[in-house]
Amino acid sequence: MAVPSKPFAHFARDFTASIVVFLVAMPLCMGIAIASGVPPEMGLVTGILGGIVVGFLAGSPLQVSGPAAGLAVIVFEFVRDHGLSALGPMLILAGLLQVVAGVLRLGGLFRSISPAVVHGMLAGIGALIVIGQFHILFDAKPLSNGLENIAAMPARILGLSPFDLRATELALIIGLLTIGVMLAWEKLRPSSLSLVPGALIGVSAATLAAYAFGFEIARVTVPDSISSAFALPGDGFFTPLLEPGILLAAVAVAFIASAETLLSAAAVDRMHDGVRTDYNKELRAQGVGNLLCGAAGGLPMTGVIVRSSANVQAGARTRLSTIFHGIWILGFVALLPGLLREIPMTALGGVLVVTGWRLVSIDHVRHLLHVHGRLPALLWLVTFALVIATDLLTGVLAGLALSLLELLPYRRSLKLGVAEQHEEDVTHVALKGTATFLSLTRLNSVLESLPHDRSVRLDLGALKGMDHTTAQTLSEWLARRKKGGAHIEISGPDDIVRPLAAAA
Repeated sequence: MAVPSKPFAHFARDFTASIVVFLVAMPLCMGIAIASGVPPEMGLVTGILGGIVVGFLAGSPLQVSGPAAGLAVIVFEFVRDHGLSALGPMLILAGLLQVVAGVLRLGGLFRSISPAVVHGMLAGIGALIVIGQFHILFDAKPLSNGLENIAAMPARILGLSPFDLRATELALIIGLLTIGVMLAWEKLRPSSLSLVPGALIGVSAATLAAYAFGFEIARVTVPDSISSAFALPGDGFFTPLLEPGILLAAVAVAFIASAETLLSAAAVDRMHDGVRTDYNKELRAQGVGNLLCGAAGGLPMTGVIVRSSANVQAGARTRLSTIFHGIWILGFVALLPGLLREIPMTALGGVLVVTGWRLVSIDHVRHLLHVHGRLPALLWLVTFALVIATDLLTGVLAGLALSLLELLPYRRSLKLGVAEQHEEDVTHVALKGTATFLSLTRLNSVLESLPHDRSVRLDLGALKGMDHTTAQTLSEWLARRKKGGAHIEISGPDDIVRPLAAAA
């Protein structure tokens, strides 16, 4: 059932959903900023702009945009190598690249990226966040890279003293309290309070405990005035763009932010039956958002699945929910900055440890191995390992290069033919040739243009082969059609049809 176009048709549901998303977003905005090695107010700036501006322009009405854990590692390394002053101009350039990509209608190309590479990247990012935030739990700063952080872990643990509770031990107690309360709440919370996020309860409990016992541990620092959180460009602002390393970083941020956003949007589409995502419009909106974040002193933004899924589950129906959540962040920072200053840094570190751990999905690599075979699982593993051992861009590029190996068995013929035939009450779609990520943009265009109220007969009998990226995309399309009540018949070779059925 399509959502009515009237902007206030579901005002009550959007209003209540926006409060839930606001409660989820607040600790994540600050925590991701800290994980990125920048002041927490920069994450709040991105949350505000992602809600109010991108929420208004977005091509995915129910997706929520803001600072993303997926970019925390690359921002941390960028600020370490080039300084905080270079982040703004780099981000403006990245935003412009996204706007241009949207204008050129390249949004569909990002959906052709191997899911194994994307999930391997996210798992590597999650592992790096856990490793880095491990040190935040001890009231210490993360080191410069993942391997150094891993090497320093034993010394942190061995340096603890249960008989002399100083700042280090007290910070760890508060961090573990945050994690314990979060997990316990999410497992034991009553159904009537199911929309109250565990991160909020965990941070609240940790803040109250640290305040009640007077623990002298590091706390969040935010400016007295919200206006000082927005740092407008000054003289020489664009000078850093003369450095080749910053240009490369802008391309990397634009690429990774776009991929994460559009894959998140596809996941959000699977959660509801309303308006589908316009991928090119979403890409343009994200570009505008990142351009503004660069100019205003924020972090890079993407569409984020944690906040987006909370939005859908809370009953949101239109983009008003996303816009309102940005307004609530703005109001809270403007009116209650003193309350934010009572939050222990280690509490936000605890939230990020849980968030990062959940990005490391071993179930996904098992699914790849069981359904699609060894090569996709290898893509996941190589991307994951290189993100941790080297850097994010190296891991992703290596994964993308290895994904070309899937084309080798079909190198003599990589063409895909798609034929449609419409009868009175059923549409026949026949695929012929080889279905790979090279032809996925065209295939997606055909499948998504099919009327939702008609039965579909999908004939794969003339296919010579299908890579795992196409199989995953096709299975997700089948799942959406079946959820909407459409009748679908699939015919073809068992080795092609079986993975689709298993994934859907």
